[in-house]
Amino acid sequence: MIQSTKAIFNWSGGKDSSLCLHQVLTEKSFDIQYLLTTLNGQNKRISMHGVAESLLDMQAKSIGLSLKKIFLPESPSMGEYDKLISNFLLKAKSEDINTSIFGDIFLEDLREYREKQLSKLGFIAEFPLWKRDTNEIAKDFIAKGFKTIIVSVDARFLDQSFAGRIFDEAFLNDLPEEVDPCGENGEFHSFVFDGPIFKDPIPFKKGEIVYKEYKSHSKESLDEKFGFWYCNLIS
Repeated sequence: MIQSTKAIFNWSGGKDSSLCLHQVLTEKSFDIQYLLTTLNGQNKRISMHGVAESLLDMQAKSIGLSLKKIFLPESPSMGEYDKLISNFLLKAKSEDINTSIFGDIFLEDLREYREKQLSKLGFIAEFPLWKRDTNEIAKDFIAKGFKTIIVSVDARFLDQSFAGRIFDEAFLNDLPEEVDPCGENGEFHSFVFDGPIFKDPIPFKKGEIVYKEYKSHSKESLDEKFGFWYCNLIS
């Protein structure tokens, strides 16, 4: 019997992660040792998604996989981020793990960055959803019975009304043409609360919708500001 490759699964709690994990578990192509999530160390929420740690814990428990967390500074530099990730992966390597799985779909620069950083540590990056059509992915996700709620939207692409909506056919139909149906360009992020990878649905209540503004870290546009609408979920 061929033994599956040990791997870490990079888990955001959102729809692409969920569909990707479902594929990996169904194909039994990797032996997932644990889920790995980065959180804001100050507010204990999933990076970019704004979902509370308690809900993340419930997801992992319902999935039935161990969960590891990396807590990041409020606004980490790339150097700080890389160091924290590298330190974690070096520990994983001592456990004979050298594969890291991502739910990325088509962002070439992001894939190149991940592969470059991981190769320095002797790790291989795997992308099971790579280059699949995002319209097809979105419809496949819904058809498989996953249920997810939109927890953050980039105000440069979508208005407040999209925050807190369920990701369904109506949501997809309402998206502007320039917005990717999977939000692959960062237009929106989600929290999956039910579906084929979960033993039980994740209970939560919708809280208030808030707007948060950030400063750009780009050298070319240090004065540029951008904002996100967040739908707070209460466990």
